[in-house]
Amino acid sequence: MNKVVWNQCRALLEEKRFRDLRELLAGENEVELAEVLEALAPEQAILTFRSLPKEQAAEVFSQLPPESREVIVSSATDQELGEIVEELFVDDAVDTLEELPANVANRMLRQARPETRRLINQFLQYPDGSVGSIMTAELIDLKKTDTAGAAIARIRRVGGDCESIYTCYVTDSQRMLEGVVSLRQLLLAADDTPVEALMDPSVITARTTDDQERAVETLMRYDFLSLPVVDKEGRLVGVVTVDDVMDVMEEEATEDFEKMAAMAPSEKPYLKTGVFALAKHRVAWLLVLMVSGMLTGGILGRYEAAFAAIPLLVTFIPMLTDTGGNAGSQSSTLVIRGMAVGEISLADFPRVVWKELRVSVVVGAVLAAVNLVRLLIQYPGSQMICLTVTIALFATVVIAKTVGGVLPMAAKLIHADPAIMAAPLITTIVDALSLILYFGIAQRLLPL
Repeated sequence: MNKVVWNQCRALLEEKRFRDLRELLAGENEVELAEVLEALAPEQAILTFRSLPKEQAAEVFSQLPPESREVIVSSATDQELGEIVEELFVDDAVDTLEELPANVANRMLRQARPETRRLINQFLQYPDGSVGSIMTAELIDLKKTDTAGAAIARIRRVGGDCESIYTCYVTDSQRMLEGVVSLRQLLLAADDTPVEALMDPSVITARTTDDQERAVETLMRYDFLSLPVVDKEGRLVGVVTVDDVMDVMEEEATEDFEKMAAMAPSEKPYLKTGVFALAKHRVAWLLVLMVSGMLTGGILGRYEAAFAAIPLLVTFIPMLTDTGGNAGSQSSTLVIRGMAVGEISLADFPRVVWKELRVSVVVGAVLAAVNLVRLLIQYPGSQMICLTVTIALFATVVIAKTVGGVLPMAAKLIHADPAIMAAPLITTIVDALSLILYFGIAQRLLPL
């Protein structure tokens, strides 16, 4: 946050110098202004927001968190609400309405013009998480019979209301998508060059009902600035821009991180989430892991006689379980990341298993060799115990890495989120398997 602007805002508000306040805010960045408004007291934030020019106010409003938006909307007049809705890009207006309480959202929607309201309602009908729910309807559409000069004139005329003007889309009278042309091509071409001669008819698109992650993958793969969105009939209905995709990437990454840490996803920032809400998000998975952890205790109980015969065996259990859990987490993290960015698909299942198996053999052999040398030095005369622990460690690493690579893909196969097969769950599974292996090997090699 710009603390200088924040202090100046507070001083001008206390002195009621609203004209000076308006001049101060006019040249400031919208993102920083949103941070300033968020830090001000609600009454001061409202007065500051009302001091902003109409277009700048809409930009700042779109950058505010839901709580601050609700404060602004609750205090705004019907005229001010109408101006905000009309100035916002459709996708930003939709996001705002989805985050606000129903009564506040309805009041805001009532102030929009009928055509704007119809467009917003159309967007609100798309499933949450779909491409249709994140696209914007403001775009540059051209006809192939236009000339480059006429196309540039149209961009000058309507481009101010569009979120992106760098890529233009060529449609027919039925809004069927026929091609794509960049602003750079139009500017470099002679004014009388037909758009049809400049456009690329091979257009990569997304459907309104596709998962929003598909738009992310497509834009990342082809390095596009925007991606056209068509309906089931192939008509152009909107466009997904890079800034929309960045928001999706942040949401998806946050959700995956929370699931990988055994927490239910939360939409609110950490500092604005209540204690009981945070506890609720965490306790469910912890209960599952606690109950599943009892399996480890049951396995240890079965081999109580082995402890009594050779107490030294117990001291190696933490090393085996920790190493297995860490090895499994490494593999699962890489596979989950590969699936998230499209590097790995379900068709690659055999290749992933074979690769993780070979990696685990190499890693397991190195760890086992180092561990065997250490144990022989630390416990002279206990060669069979040292050999038992070493073999168990090697087998644990092989199984842990294989399981860590397989489970995320298995989750994807049953249409579950691969992120749930991350560190906590894999550690629990590997702990149980490593103990069974350890005592099974001990029973065969040691006099128990």
